[in-house]
Amino acid sequence: MAKYYVNRNYTAKEMAKANISKNSKKKGGFFSTLKFIFIMGCACVLAGIASLQLYLSSLPPINNLEQFKPNIVTKIYSSDGEIIKTFTAYTYEKIELKDIPENLKKALIATEDKNFYRHHGYDMTGLARSTVQNLIAGHVVQGASTITQQLARVLFLNNERTFDRKLKELFIAARIEKTISKDQILEMYMNNVYLGAGAYGVEGAAQIYFDKHLKDCDLSELALIAGLPQAPSVYSPFNNMDLAVKRRNQVLMRMYKMRYITKDEYTQAKEEKVKLAKMPQYYTTNKAPYFCDYVMKELEKLGFDETEISQGGYKVVTTLDYKAQKAVNDAIVNNLRNYGLTKDNNQAAVFAYSPIDGKIIAYAGGKDYTKSQYDRVTQAVRPPGSSFKPFVYAAAMEKGISPNDMIEDRPVTLGKWSPHNYGNKYRGKIPVYTALMVSSNVCAARMIEEVGVRSVIQTARVLGIETPLEYDYTIALGSNGVKLFEFTRAYGAFANGGFVVQPYSVERVETSRGKVVYKAPKTKVSHQLSMNTAAEMTAMLKTVMTNGTGRAASIGKPAAGKTGTTDDNKDAYFVGYTPNIVTGVWVGNDDNTVMSKIVQGGTVPALIWRDVMKVATEPYGKAEFNYPEVQLIPFAAGSNVKIIGGDDNAEKPKEEEAEKPVNLDEVTAVTPADVVKNANKKNTEPAAVTAPVVPKPAAPAKPAAAPIPVPMAVPESLH
Repeated sequence: MAKYYVNRNYTAKEMAKANISKNSKKKGGFFSTLKFIFIMGCACVLAGIASLQLYLSSLPPINNLEQFKPNIVTKIYSSDGEIIKTFTAYTYEKIELKDIPENLKKALIATEDKNFYRHHGYDMTGLARSTVQNLIAGHVVQGASTITQQLARVLFLNNERTFDRKLKELFIAARIEKTISKDQILEMYMNNVYLGAGAYGVEGAAQIYFDKHLKDCDLSELALIAGLPQAPSVYSPFNNMDLAVKRRNQVLMRMYKMRYITKDEYTQAKEEKVKLAKMPQYYTTNKAPYFCDYVMKELEKLGFDETEISQGGYKVVTTLDYKAQKAVNDAIVNNLRNYGLTKDNNQAAVFAYSPIDGKIIAYAGGKDYTKSQYDRVTQAVRPPGSSFKPFVYAAAMEKGISPNDMIEDRPVTLGKWSPHNYGNKYRGKIPVYTALMVSSNVCAARMIEEVGVRSVIQTARVLGIETPLEYDYTIALGSNGVKLFEFTRAYGAFANGGFVVQPYSVERVETSRGKVVYKAPKTKVSHQLSMNTAAEMTAMLKTVMTNGTGRAASIGKPAAGKTGTTDDNKDAYFVGYTPNIVTGVWVGNDDNTVMSKIVQGGTVPALIWRDVMKVATEPYGKAEFNYPEVQLIPFAAGSNVKIIGGDDNAEKPKEEEAEKPVNLDEVTAVTPADVVKNANKKNTEPAAVTAPVVPKPAAPAKPAAAPIPVPMAVPESLH
């Protein structure tokens, strides 16, 4: 059927009516959308308000603020369950704001919160800056807390570094600001802030540190107290006077810049010497005080706030072996006394850790914490003498030199340096391993000339020695100062097949309700030394303990180590290891004066090491090193035997370019568990107690000449 379309001419009136109808539909749709958005917006706002009200209702009440008093029950445990420190003893003396010296109020405000009297509980500028940093990091790394926020945290919150806790801190701070005055806030803060050494509040700190009331403290002492809240254990003058003074001077400078004090007052207070009171007995009764200080610093690095840790009721489980620690404490006291080293100036330090997983087993930064809190494990930089020689020989082994190669034990001159052996005794041509065993100085000098200073420094670096080393031949004899912590760590690579392991102290942290807020991650290790070199070094260092300068350290189990004594007997070391434990010992005088001639690496340090390791290695029986056998030949000859130092006029080898030092915090986590045989088995018997060692697999067999007697022990080198 056909369709017909009819054209029609609409009138103007009809057209206008149609347009009005069309526009009405458009306007109706637009207003409907606006209505929907408005309703949804209101719903979101109401939901937000309801959520906020619900969140605010979960915050702790802030009633009876004035009645607060710290409740401290945090404890630090050893790995075997012994309580080694508790924070239950404390000094808390409340003082009214009117009785607090004006200089202390100004010092705290200048240091902690310069806008205190202008903000409403939080500083927007600091908050914005810290928020950006925290968002970048993905977690709370920067606080920017005002005095009010710090008070909120101390009174009501825990130490969890989360965005939720930070948000609660802001809301509670705002509530506090609306509830009490600024002066009341400042008074409460100054009465409750933790200031180290068991002191809560500024009056308690004055009594603990200076044995006087706050009103009797001068500007210098008040500035020192004001510098403590940021990190009480770090800046405590009981722990580190140098850092405490440096922090005090920073506080004084801020006061001067804010015109709270004059230039003359600043200068006079800065030059004033700190006069400390005797440390309170309860603060020193913990069973591993130097270790506990180290633990507190590690917790701060992990993001924990010291104030909250000390009074938060936490259970801190550490890696410490309490039996081994007790052996350390006893060994230091007994052996120093036996050698007449009874003066306060006569000191010793011990550091022991597992080369397998990095757990710190024992730690003593000195002989008496009550008299000196200076940590000689991590702070003292003292030359190790001949105990540095293994790093020279390790660099040589990595370059293909064998323990059975020959080296000239006769005088040598390198530039203006002419080292000599102890007693000017020289043995002529001897095997490399014998040179290390008898601690020949001239052989160590010839070896560093052979392999190059750069190679030796690089070897020490990648194994964990971070202290700057001089580019000089004399480092072969340990002329460069090192820290006992890193020096002992570096020996660990010889014990576990060339792996470098980062020591750690904190296993986990629990709240009072048992919630784990921190657990140690998998140990980070990196393979920096070949298995063959580790085996050869262990073989050579075993002979030091059986026939060389370290015989006094023998424990009747497979062990290796090296003695070290510096010029004029100012420092004496013994660093040694079994498959499970590496222990370093230092003995010396704090003022770097000469000790008795009988105090050498092979005497007091070796005896301390022996007494410690007898106890520390008990759980492992006579564990063996899981290394391929290396045959040590008393005298080797033939075309395959290298002779080092045979021609003093020969052209010197060119040194290789040093590689970039390894950052131990960036290496990939691996597990060298297969390196050590019987490492985790307890009370196992070894197949033998002999000192095995191996030819390099790639090297051809070296024919041996008629054996000659191996030189026996000689006094330790003094250079």
